[in-house]
Amino acid sequence: MSIFTKIINGEIPCYKVAENEDFIAFLDVNPNAPGHTLCVPKKEVNKIFDLDSETYFDLMDFSREVALALREEVTCLRIGMSVIGLEVPHVHVHLIPLRDMEDMRFSNKVSLTDEEMQDIATRVKARFDN
Repeated sequence: MSIFTKIINGEIPCYKVAENEDFIAFLDVNPNAPGHTLCVPKKEVNKIFDLDSETYFDLMDFSREVALALREEVTCLRIGMSVIGLEVPHVHVHLIPLRDMEDMRFSNKVSLTDEEMQDIATRVKARFDN
């Protein structure tokens, strides 16, 4: 069972920004930039191209909706998207608010307080739910 499945099952807390029947989005606890969000299918599948076509396209649609909410609540030039999948064996899309190209480097991380993380999550979730 992946750490993401434990988050989905409520065994591990997260800063949730969006959820529907099939997907969940939450802030990355080791973010590249403030607002760095992960969009994850609730069904545990290791590799993105092993998803069936419908789930793949639904994940992209869900990620788009989250990105639209995120860009309204986090100061950035645009939202970058990345799918790497080496760190957790459970499909996930990274949505990263970009101020410059360095924000896409996974070796550069930022530190945010619990209050800052919760504030971002609350604002994006409110925007997503509207």
